[in-house]
Amino acid sequence: MPVDSEAVQFLGFYAALGVVCCALALIDFRRGIIPDGLNLAIAILGVAQAIVFGNRTNGFEALGEAAAVAVIFLLLRRLYFLLRQTEGLGLGDVKFLAAATTWVGVTGIPALLLIATLTALATAGGLQLAGRQMKRQTSMPFGPFLALGLLLTPALQRWLGLN
Repeated sequence: MPVDSEAVQFLGFYAALGVVCCALALIDFRRGIIPDGLNLAIAILGVAQAIVFGNRTNGFEALGEAAAVAVIFLLLRRLYFLLRQTEGLGLGDVKFLAAATTWVGVTGIPALLLIATLTALATAGGLQLAGRQMKRQTSMPFGPFLALGLLLTPALQRWLGLN
């Protein structure tokens, strides 16, 4: 049975993404920050795989989409702060979403956010059921949920044709 070299290459990129996402989730869970270096690693891997599976133009398109997503979420972050006088989305989360765009494109961001949000809500519900007081001011690091969304979205896009 012949081995599909494109699938093997994708799995190599995906395995590297998995390692970076696990490190990111662990750091954000423990310290409440998403390191810029890990966001940069995600972006570099995303652009590299766009070039390998397409061409240089695909890499530039991925960077352009990432910049657009960064601007949109920076504006949403600022608007939320103006309305609520509290931070709702950390700057690391905004950078993560921009880097993740190099993997999933603009069309994949809604799926990534849906996965991240649903798993965060399920976790908050589980913690509430376990007896932890979950109030409006309770904060949870969102990076682990974003990382899960990033790991699931490219697989869904690639193998289920969801885009």
